[in-house]
Amino acid sequence: MTSENAIEITGVWKIFGNKAEQALADIRANGLSKKQVLEKYNCVVGVADVSLEIKRGEIFCVMGLSGSGKSTLVRHINRLLEPTDGQIMIEGQDIMKADQAELMRYRNEDIAMVFQNFALMPHRSVLDNVAMPLEIRNVPKNKRLEIANSILELVELTGWGNKFAHELSGGMQQRVGLARALAADPKILLMDEPFSALDPLIRRQLQDEFMKLAATMNKTTVFITHDLDEAVRIGDRIAIMRDGRVVQIGTPEEIVMEPADDYVADFVAGISRLKVVKAHAVMQPIDDFEKTHKALPKSALEHDEGVSLSVLITSAISSDNPIAIVDDKGKRIGVVTRADLLKTVIEGTETS
Repeated sequence: MTSENAIEITGVWKIFGNKAEQALADIRANGLSKKQVLEKYNCVVGVADVSLEIKRGEIFCVMGLSGSGKSTLVRHINRLLEPTDGQIMIEGQDIMKADQAELMRYRNEDIAMVFQNFALMPHRSVLDNVAMPLEIRNVPKNKRLEIANSILELVELTGWGNKFAHELSGGMQQRVGLARALAADPKILLMDEPFSALDPLIRRQLQDEFMKLAATMNKTTVFITHDLDEAVRIGDRIAIMRDGRVVQIGTPEEIVMEPADDYVADFVAGISRLKVVKAHAVMQPIDDFEKTHKALPKSALEHDEGVSLSVLITSAISSDNPIAIVDDKGKRIGVVTRADLLKTVIEGTETS
């Protein structure tokens, strides 16, 4: 495994039912569909031949509709589910070979999960809920409460440590769930639709807070969601699942600009390109531009290649000149004209 990958999933299948092995053999031999497997073997295909790599420190979103296999897939990473076939490597270690003791250590130290339903202990205070993973590790009480208090401050719940779950709003309870996961200082965070039960405003606020935390703590995160807007907003990369299979993996920009098939195109139809599409995707190489146009004036506005379409449009309104796009060293590498911007916006409108 290359050093940049925290997780590698290779050829993973999960088939539920008493004849899972027979069903898998028949799928491989005869290409049975999910429906045919159910009819012939009374088995359900949850995950079908999924392979993907997740880089260390990235937020990797897995999205799809209900029944697509996204939550089933993520539960293989901490071995809450055992795959019918395939390999799962975590930081270079094959977790399928871990015995019970190794698995307990792995779940307690290396990985943590945040659920949709908060899963807080009602008889414990907020502080004790957050400190629970450290208590399981036998960390001395004063030390674990010190750590728990510092994590509560991180998720903006200072002063709420002595309250109980029923005294907190839904958004605050989810912060406690996140704090509990972070208190263990895991290498990997698994988040299974953690914000989907919350009101839209609270949900967006928690998305903002989570992105700030992720940038600060640099945790490898697998984030499950059925909401493409959320995936586009949060994810460094996105995997879209359908019927247990991954149909496309890419950056938010790649997913929106180049959907792999009609299914993905339908998903992205309602997504605004304004904050997703970046300058490097719409620019012309500066050499190509200057072959057919006069040289770009030195006074032309400059933006780096990572700025959004909305920023470029604002600049195009304020200046008649094309916009120069520069690399991280300030060198001009591309040009964006008003025609380029208009074409990108129109294509996005036609898609939707």
